[in-house]
Amino acid sequence: MTAALAAVILKRRAISEPRRISVSKRKYRLLARLPVVDHADTIVLGPGKADLLEALDRSASIRDAAAELGMSYMRAWSLIQIMNEVFRQPLVEAVRGGSGRGGARLTPAGRAVLRLYRKMAKASERASAPSFRELERLMR
Repeated sequence: MTAALAAVILKRRAISEPRRISVSKRKYRLLARLPVVDHADTIVLGPGKADLLEALDRSASIRDAAAELGMSYMRAWSLIQIMNEVFRQPLVEAVRGGSGRGGARLTPAGRAVLRLYRKMAKASERASAPSFRELERLMR
């Protein structure tokens, strides 16, 4: 395995692992996940979709964002379509490929949704911390 390939694999693993916010220095951590679901229980926004929006913002490419997260282009595109259909304004604008290779970018609405989602997740973790410490005392 080449060093470059090993670096890509390690980067994908680090990014695709769920975010864990350590509430304690002990062996357990609280992992807050906030899926936003519609009437049919379809997740329209959650930690995975937020990670995809962040990766897309960094790479300006759906294909590169998908690769960074270890998912297929089609999976990433279908998640983007779900988000774009749910919100009043699209979160992602894509430009078709060709000689210029195309690309994608977050819209102002996409940036706002991502910021608000991350803010809600942090607030949830802070609010849950006292109960988690109490729960942790009951664990081995």
